[in-house]
Amino acid sequence: MFEIGDYVLNATNGICKISEIVELDMSGDKQLKSYFLLRPVEEENDRVYIPVDNADKRIRKVITQDEAKAVLDRIPEIEERETRYKEAVRSCEPDSVISLLKCLHIRNEQRAQAGKKATSVDERYGKMAEHNLNAELAFVLEKDKQEIKDIIHDML
Repeated sequence: MFEIGDYVLNATNGICKISEIVELDMSGDKQLKSYFLLRPVEEENDRVYIPVDNADKRIRKVITQDEAKAVLDRIPEIEERETRYKEAVRSCEPDSVISLLKCLHIRNEQRAQAGKKATSVDERYGKMAEHNLNAELAFVLEKDKQEIKDIIHDML
């Protein structure tokens, strides 16, 4: 997954370059373990050691130029989308909440077709919207929440 020369991102040290793989006894029990030796780009004299066996939980490869451009392109959409989601959920208006759920349903289907999962923002606001709408409709119509959920799901 990672190789010497790769640039990686570490939450604590920022962008680092993997300079080598070293065998060290960090625990003091005379058991050598493999570590990536990282050199932070901004602090070249620093050294960071990341165990090879769980490096994927501590570092990730730096994104590509295309991915960086895509991130920049999504900035307005991400902020705006979350703001719209908040407004719909906070409004407590059934039509706004249903509009949000429809939007999320279509968006999640498109992401699934592209082999992607729903975003955490979509999941969070979808659950809030669905819970509140289902609860209110079930209460007023004297039905079970699951029955309401199924009806709405079928209609979407």
